[in-house]
Order: sequence, then structure tokens, then C-alpha cells
Amino acid sequence: MQGNRSRDTSPEIALRRELHRRGLRYRVDRRPEPDINRRADIVFGPARVAVFIHGCFWHGCRWHYTPPRTNDGYWSAKVTGNKARDIQTRRWLRARGWQVITIWEHENVAAAAARVESEVRARR
Repeated sequence: MQGNRSRDTSPEIALRRELHRRGLRYRVDRRPEPDINRRADIVFGPARVAVFIHGCFWHGCRWHYTPPRTNDGYWSAKVTGNKARDIQTRRWLRARGWQVITIWEHENVAAAAARVESEVRARR
């Protein structure tokens, strides 16, 4: 698991490039709230928008997740825990006035960037 990146993955970089091209400025890999021990992939602080980019395997995508053939007990528990943590993070941030946007790695980059851009511009 050390070889798996926690930031600067290909889907993250592609989305960040597209957002930057559209004139949006943001922070990368930051805590939206200092007392909540969770980091968002992209944070628009003044607009209070947090963007999470999820990998299909690690976060249990309903269309692309395939259970592993080996050590299924460990990996199933890991993915289930990730999904529960994602739900809790969304609840915490929404309770504090943040808009949480989840982008899956298989989504079209331009469409995902358009979703983020419209939300950020609407909240400014």
C-alpha cells in the first residue's frame, strides 16, 4: 500500500488543471476545518466548497468496484470503513456550511470541473 498515492493522483491532477484553466484558484490536500481531522483533495475556502476525488476501488464505486480475489476479508473491511468515513466527513462538513462535492475517478474531467465551477461561482 505504500506505492498508492494519497495525493497528486492522475484524476486529481487532471481536475486541478481543468479548474485552473477555468480561472479558479484553490488549495490542495487541506483540512476544510482545522478541528476536523479530514483532508479534502481540493478546497475553495472563501466559497466553502470541498472536493473529494474518489478512486473506484478504494471508495467502493457502485459501478466499477470489484472485490479482490485474495485477502477479501481485509479489503472488504477496508473499503467499508472508507465508505463510512466518507459519509461521516460529508455530514460534519455540511453541518458547518460546506458544500461537499464527490468526483469519481471514472467521471469525465470537463463535466466534473463544470460541476465544481458552477458551485464555487454560485457560492461566491
